[in-house]
Amino acid sequence: MTAIAAARPLEKTAPPLTGVALFAAAILIGLGNFLVVLDTTIANVSVNTIAGSLGVSSSQGTWVITSYAVAEAITVPLTGFLARKFGAQRTFITCYLAFAAISLLCGLANSLGMLLGMRVLLGLFGGPIMPLSQMLLLRIFPKEKATLATVIWAMTTLIGPVAGPILGGIICDNYGWEWIFFIKVPVAAAAGLALMMLMRGQADPKFQATIDKVGLALLVVWVGALQIMLDEGRNHDWFASHEIRTLGIVAAIGFVAFLIWELTEKNPIVNLKVFRHRGFVGAALTYAVGFGAFFASIVILPLWLQSNMGYTATWAGYATGIMGILAVVCSPLVGRAVEKFDARLIVCLGLLGLGLIMVWRMWTFSSDVTFLQMAWPTLLTGTFMVMFFVPVTGLAMASVEHHEQADAAGLSNFMRTLAGAFATSLIQSGWSNATRANNNELTNAMQHGQAAVDSMTQQGVPTETARTMLSMVIEGQSVMLATLNMFGVIALCLGFAATLIWLVPKPKGPIDTSGAH
Repeated sequence: MTAIAAARPLEKTAPPLTGVALFAAAILIGLGNFLVVLDTTIANVSVNTIAGSLGVSSSQGTWVITSYAVAEAITVPLTGFLARKFGAQRTFITCYLAFAAISLLCGLANSLGMLLGMRVLLGLFGGPIMPLSQMLLLRIFPKEKATLATVIWAMTTLIGPVAGPILGGIICDNYGWEWIFFIKVPVAAAAGLALMMLMRGQADPKFQATIDKVGLALLVVWVGALQIMLDEGRNHDWFASHEIRTLGIVAAIGFVAFLIWELTEKNPIVNLKVFRHRGFVGAALTYAVGFGAFFASIVILPLWLQSNMGYTATWAGYATGIMGILAVVCSPLVGRAVEKFDARLIVCLGLLGLGLIMVWRMWTFSSDVTFLQMAWPTLLTGTFMVMFFVPVTGLAMASVEHHEQADAAGLSNFMRTLAGAFATSLIQSGWSNATRANNNELTNAMQHGQAAVDSMTQQGVPTETARTMLSMVIEGQSVMLATLNMFGVIALCLGFAATLIWLVPKPKGPIDTSGAH
């Protein structure tokens, strides 16, 4: 690593950013992360609209999400290699500007094939933006303000998934699906160009890095197979489908082959050696499990509101988005607390708090719940969300050497991305299965069902209408109970994640994200 250390000062041709320039650069970098995270959820509520506009089925329309997720999942772990090969700053700004150009092409697509092709490109260029934004924020801020850098990154990561359904619902309901892509074009283009001007002359070291073609091919195979399996599994009854079984086998064999190759290759495309740090392993696992559970909750809540409570996509987005209020307010406070108290304790309390929110929902939510009754636990979620996200990302980055930060950022975000994909598929499958099971139990337990139908027919309601009404009541209660079941499962997962953080060694003082041990 002597060569790396020596390379930095030679490339440093401009003084570090300070004052207004520093905070402007931080906002622009954070904005790039926000736009990419936003893109993972803004299209979710628009699938039916896009499918109808392009003349395809809703199941075909879901490939708009799948294609982006697969491409993004492939490039996120390549962040370390790209940063070494081309420089972190150059790679970030290139991806930023490409994201703007490809978003424009997505909005102009007039066929499903063209849209899917552009979504793949969007994922390929969007993937590295997430981990590189984290790394660049830590790079431009002085060591004593590293916690502030982590807070800015965590906030943009948190607000994106919350804002996505709101913006997606409003845009689709009022302007047309194309604008979920067009709206990002001027923002990303202007921000990318402004950042390029601000960062001109800043140190951006790059090193000799050969392309590990076999490792890249294996990565594409197993990640692609796994992501498609997760996205399509619930539509094909999981492993009852030959296609899903094949994808599962390909993903498993590809993953094992990838591990063997990367651990024995002299110049691996993904540096798995960062897992030698116990602190990184503990923080990354906590991040993945905790984020997966949290993401499952923000997937299931709007689905339930729209399918069972009669909310529009826009209002379901509002109901979910209010958690961002306290998240914004509490972020600076949590940032200061991390500098004074054991970060592991803050993460643990944050995860336990999120778990208790799920328990609160289990005990108080019903088919008669009002918006205000539902809003209180969702609003308080923001506080615990920040207590989890801010310290855990700082702990992951602080556990590795400085020159490994790009690899650590890429791998921790890759684990988070996969956890979100797993959570989305599992929560929707579990919700559907629980609904069917509850429906059967309620139907079998209803001893006076026929009496209820007879009572309605005596009041002049046609027999078939009475049976339909009774069936709808049972279905509604089944969905409600299934939602409460899922909140219980999520609470258990959050409790488990709260124990994982104690695998991380106790930090010696405030979190040091400079990578020095």
